[in-house]
Amino acid sequence: MGWREPSGSSVLNTRSHVARRLKEQAPIIAPSMLKCDFANLQREVALLEQAGAAVLHLDVMDGNFVPNLSYGAMVIQSLRSTTRLPFDAHLMIADPERYLDDYLQAGCELMTVHIEAVRDPRPVLRRIREAGAGAGLALNPGTPVSAIVDYVGECDLVLVMSVEPGFGGQKFQPVALEKLRELRRLLPQETLLSVDGGIGSGTIAATAAAGADLFVVGSAIFDTSDYHQSLRELRRLAEGAAHSAPSL
Repeated sequence: MGWREPSGSSVLNTRSHVARRLKEQAPIIAPSMLKCDFANLQREVALLEQAGAAVLHLDVMDGNFVPNLSYGAMVIQSLRSTTRLPFDAHLMIADPERYLDDYLQAGCELMTVHIEAVRDPRPVLRRIREAGAGAGLALNPGTPVSAIVDYVGECDLVLVMSVEPGFGGQKFQPVALEKLRELRRLLPQETLLSVDGGIGSGTIAATAAAGADLFVVGSAIFDTSDYHQSLRELRRLAEGAAHSAPSL
């Protein structure tokens, strides 16, 4: 049985309109900007818009929670003026509650924090939703689904990492498939189920069949010469697998 909203709770009534819209449009291919050409960032965004991208995935790394650095709220705020596409910010950072306002003010419509980075994610998730953004909770390959069961009712999105967070270009870890299947059975139907890491033409069908509806993709888009064709082919594969998958 899936999660049920506690009697008298109004948590789900605050679900963000961006999360609802993306769920209605699923499957969604979310280009991971970690792999883009940062010397031509505005051009990359324009190309993705022309290619039909529905959302941009922004990987924020602090060199603490993960052993790498990327970009922060100032870069995202600069990027916000170049596009109206929604921003899906994946905060791979320690103490995310300290920085929520920075990313909200930068224009992020979806914000995901890691269960491994917070003692109790409820206040963080609620703060995000109270600000009108969609709240997400991510779990690493070594973290069991049981670690987030008590919090899924606070989420607009749950993100399954199919690689270790912190670096792009890693190989997909099949352990993510069983987690996706378990979460699809557990989550409210309206909650976005996302997967990130090693997603491309060889793995997207299996993750779609397992129940994912938002797919974070890096190399399989940015290492190609035609973003439109790449997005279209990935979506076709995801749609086909989702439609042919047995009921979970």
